[in-house]
Amino acid sequence: MIATAGNRASESRASLELVTVYEISKILTSSLDVSRTLRESLNVLQSLLGFRRSMVLLKEEDEDELELFVSVGLNAAEAQLARYQPGEGVIGRVFSLGTPNVIPDIASEPLFLNRTGSLDENAGGPPTAFVAVPIRTATHVIGVLTIDRKGEDSGGYARDLRLLSMVANLIGQAVTLRRIVTEDRERLILQTEHERDARNKTVFTLDNVVGASERMQQVFAEAHMVAPSRSTVLLRGESGTGKEVIARAVHELSPRANKPFVKVNCAALSETLLESELFGHEKGAFTGAAGVRKGRFEMADGGTLFMDEIGDISPAFQTKLLRVLQEREFERVGGNKPIKVDVRLICATNRNLEKMVSAGTFRSDLYFRINVISIFLPPLRERPNDIPALASHFLQRFNEENDRHIALTDAAQGVLQHCYWPGNVRELENCIERVATMTRTDRVDMHDFPCTHNRCLTQVLHFVKKDDAVAPAEAGAVGLEAPQAPAGFTPGASPATPASSAPAGSAAADGKPEGERERLIWAMEQARGVRAKAARLLNITGRQMGYALKKYDIQVRRF
Repeated sequence: MIATAGNRASESRASLELVTVYEISKILTSSLDVSRTLRESLNVLQSLLGFRRSMVLLKEEDEDELELFVSVGLNAAEAQLARYQPGEGVIGRVFSLGTPNVIPDIASEPLFLNRTGSLDENAGGPPTAFVAVPIRTATHVIGVLTIDRKGEDSGGYARDLRLLSMVANLIGQAVTLRRIVTEDRERLILQTEHERDARNKTVFTLDNVVGASERMQQVFAEAHMVAPSRSTVLLRGESGTGKEVIARAVHELSPRANKPFVKVNCAALSETLLESELFGHEKGAFTGAAGVRKGRFEMADGGTLFMDEIGDISPAFQTKLLRVLQEREFERVGGNKPIKVDVRLICATNRNLEKMVSAGTFRSDLYFRINVISIFLPPLRERPNDIPALASHFLQRFNEENDRHIALTDAAQGVLQHCYWPGNVRELENCIERVATMTRTDRVDMHDFPCTHNRCLTQVLHFVKKDDAVAPAEAGAVGLEAPQAPAGFTPGASPATPASSAPAGSAAADGKPEGERERLIWAMEQARGVRAKAARLLNITGRQMGYALKKYDIQVRRF
């Protein structure tokens, strides 16, 4: 009977161990969150086998000591103390030697350091047994699994040792998998960062386009990406930002480079002339139509058609254009034979099409048809780093055409960089040509610019809001209007010349100084250095305030 009871107990224990290993294996393979799965595994050991405390200690490759990874039965203060040098105490020796260790009574073991208070809890009670087994990978020991429990016979320790060795093997595989996944993830992140840095460092260029600033590099990169496709491109930006140049560059980079690049200015033609210009006409279609004439769509067959100022076409013509873009075919004026063409369309506008769609002056379906890929060209004032290169480019072209050897002084470059440039690159080109033509020497200085003598006619445009070309994300809201400049405040004027003829420091009727620099300083003093508040006092935008402060070299920190 005694032997039968012992066999039954042994079978029950073996069955319980089998269930324990099975449950732990399921937990460890259920997730890559090793911290959670190991804690759940220790909970299984405690609940099924009655262990009092259990710990998993791991040594990371860049660490010098074993640290507690997860535990069951320890409070936060005790867990903070569970740190061991290799070879230190029972746990350190198990890690260094790679062999398991069983201590029937921790009170009689001098190597047991009792850092987590296991011995203190059982003072005066039955002895506490301690079992520690190494956690291995295929090549080396990476940690230690420990449990403590009430003391029992040597056979019980042998069973615990066998079970914990199997569990430690499963833990070693789970930790190894976690480390492999973590290393792969870190390597992918590092590779992605390197690739992104490489892309950011890539300098894109376009023929006949000057621009090294970050904003223009983004435009160049987008042009390179969209060029190989046949997608419709919509170029957005203020007048004079170079939309036609970018359109031609996209065509030259595309597979259609050997085919025609045909352009048409939609704003320069009436609705009737525009229809005839784009679609062509048959003989006798109208008075003066003496013969058949191909339109721009036919002329651009296989190539690219650039439609500039598309925001200026009439609502009636928008309907006709939409049909052509949808069907890829049209009929000549006065004809009834459909003509199919293969044309890539590039459109450009300085209008806010979203605002026009909301107002009902631009068809929404046409808007979605042409707004496949939008490229926003920044105004010149938002990329001042490109101004010296552009100025040198225009001056070199002038020298070649006029057999001159003119150069810009540093002071002249400073004047150019502090201007607002409402006409953008086109205005800069005209300004360079004007001063190069009128200068009597081979050096263009700051005093050669009309703005230094208050004779720059475009100063009145410096605070005119270019909201027609602003993207909704930049404007903040469709139809946003900017305040006009106050009297006597013209940031386009030269730093050397006051904008007002009143004596410096004199006060206007509103109590504000008359001189431009004095008004800026007054506003900054009133606002105690808060730029946005100072801008509101002068009734200008924060961006305009920033340009003005930079132009007059007014340091904000002084306030």
